[in-house]
Amino acid sequence: MFDLAKNYFELFGLPVGFIIDGAELAGRYRELQRVVHPDRYANATEQEQRLSLQQTTRINEAFETLKNPVTRAQYLLSLHGIDMQAEKETTRDTAFLMEQLQLREELENARYAEHPEDVLDELMGRISAMIRTLVAQMAIKFEDPSPPNLEAARETVRKMQFLNKLLSEAESLEAELEDMY
Repeated sequence: MFDLAKNYFELFGLPVGFIIDGAELAGRYRELQRVVHPDRYANATEQEQRLSLQQTTRINEAFETLKNPVTRAQYLLSLHGIDMQAEKETTRDTAFLMEQLQLREELENARYAEHPEDVLDELMGRISAMIRTLVAQMAIKFEDPSPPNLEAARETVRKMQFLNKLLSEAESLEAELEDMY
């Protein structure tokens, strides 16, 4: 059993930072799950079973948070005292917002293109490249978690949320088009 008060990075024995080794995270996740999985406590006391379930839930929550760059960044910001309210947060970068409108228009028009799959592939490639760029910027911002860098990281998270939602919508359209053929 382990200390439920540890932060997610401590729980997995990782340094607190934006850049993490995904394979190491997954390996530690499997190790922790083996130790606390409720099936191992089937014949234990009710209290031990409840503790096992709490720990399993905490491990799952931590893993899901750390494996995703957006939720990992939000969690890191929270460790620095910045609480993001995802549904209320929006970027202040008007050029970025205009670009988002253009990308959304391209997504809508892709449905009616002569070769919609090709248009979607190209669009999703651009969106993915933009996300990778923001992830790289995020890593730099968390190297020196000064107040200006943390605010810049917060703004980058807002942009990543837009792009992830747009990519998800493009993937949904791709699936919809595949089902039509």
